[in-house]
Amino acid sequence: MADLDKGAVAHDESKIEEIELASSTQYFDSREEDRLRRKIDWAIMPTVCILFLACVIDRANIGNAKIAGFDKDLGMVGPDYNATLSLFYVAYIVFELPSNILCKKVGPGRFLPAITTLFGITSILSGLVQTKAQAMGVRFLLGFFESGMLPGLAYYLSRWYRRAELSFRVSLYIVMSPLAGATGALLASAILTLDGFGPFHSWRMIFAIEGIATTVIGLISFFTLTDSPSKARWLSAGQKELAEARLKSERTGQTKVLDKMDKTKLRRGILNPVTLSVSAAMFFANITAQGFTIFAPTIVRSIFKDKSVVQQQLLTAPPYFLAAGWTAAAGFLSWKLDRRQIIMILTGPSTIVGYIMFLATDNYIVRYVAVYIVASLIFVSGAIPNSQISANVVSDTARTSAIGWNVMIGNTGGLVSTWTFLAWDAPNYPIGNGLNLAASVLVLLFSVGTMVWMKKDNARREQNQEEGELQLRGMTQDEIEDLDWKHPSFRWKI
Repeated sequence: MADLDKGAVAHDESKIEEIELASSTQYFDSREEDRLRRKIDWAIMPTVCILFLACVIDRANIGNAKIAGFDKDLGMVGPDYNATLSLFYVAYIVFELPSNILCKKVGPGRFLPAITTLFGITSILSGLVQTKAQAMGVRFLLGFFESGMLPGLAYYLSRWYRRAELSFRVSLYIVMSPLAGATGALLASAILTLDGFGPFHSWRMIFAIEGIATTVIGLISFFTLTDSPSKARWLSAGQKELAEARLKSERTGQTKVLDKMDKTKLRRGILNPVTLSVSAAMFFANITAQGFTIFAPTIVRSIFKDKSVVQQQLLTAPPYFLAAGWTAAAGFLSWKLDRRQIIMILTGPSTIVGYIMFLATDNYIVRYVAVYIVASLIFVSGAIPNSQISANVVSDTARTSAIGWNVMIGNTGGLVSTWTFLAWDAPNYPIGNGLNLAASVLVLLFSVGTMVWMKKDNARREQNQEEGELQLRGMTQDEIEDLDWKHPSFRWKI
């Protein structure tokens, strides 16, 4: 009996030693890692960025269509236009979490190209609508197909990149959001100079031409988007092993990078305290970010009332280029520092200052400068939160649900944003700007509060380390893996 007890203890101790080894820092040849990372960057990031660019253009081109007569031609009055925008977000929110779970099951290499093709076709259909009811229906369908893109891409990149590397790569595709605003404005300006495009005229050409381009991009991406490192024909056997080992070294208590899905891990991802707090900040951040994306043409038109439609479209573009540069810079800084929460905090003050300027004056020059200030860091809120959540869950399954939850809650803020700039609040939109100012302040408060809590909880975990390790004795490997962020060796990544 004593021998059996000794054997059980030895088994438990070896299990704990194995777990500690899996969660400890592992060192890899930096030159080999650099070579692998560059190879992955060039192989997948161009496709990822182009997919998201197409996604945002097809989502936001309704703003460009509006100032070309979309709402008037369809007989929209009062809140009809805002209701049309809202229906997109209703579908977007409801289907985001299920879409990300489906993305894991099907594999992002097939799922993401499929939904891109489908929302490209839906965008073309937007150019064929004849009534506001049809426009609302097509907009809902667009939200349904686009719902899997933002969380799906963040989850997809987490299959390839380490914690510190992920922020910059997510930032690179989030950069496409402001670039889509600039590109969409320039494209709309060029498209509106045409007499027609087949059966399409005026604002209908915007939906048709951009939708055709997206559909083609979606079909091509079936051949250019590799599902995971293990399926990458362009990686050697040694590089595939290194790609998996890099990720496994950061996943406390896990034995596999791509684990089998189960309900416990799905719950761990959603109920993770950092997931819940960051998604709350994301909710308020999206009120400003997505509202700005949709209503930037309307805001610029309210400032430059005497300019032509084409000139107003062109004046919408420059702030987006500034935003793209700052978003990429913030992601790069996050990568090099391996810090995300402090970056989220530092993005808040500029947005607050911008909306104070909107509220404080009627001077058109000051208000146009405010557009640049608000745009400068507003899109960082789409990149860093998903990276922060990905860094603070352990298993692939928990990461799927955590990112899906974050984007779903965030886009609830997008739904709110569709009602921030109402026609009767024109031309200076004091209510809309005031709401965005309040949302920006709350983002800052949530971000600071989360960082303070993470530091305190890490100190508590450090004190209880030995006691926590004793609790692992007698647990199976599956039970240990299901602990995820509750594992005693886990620490919050700030």
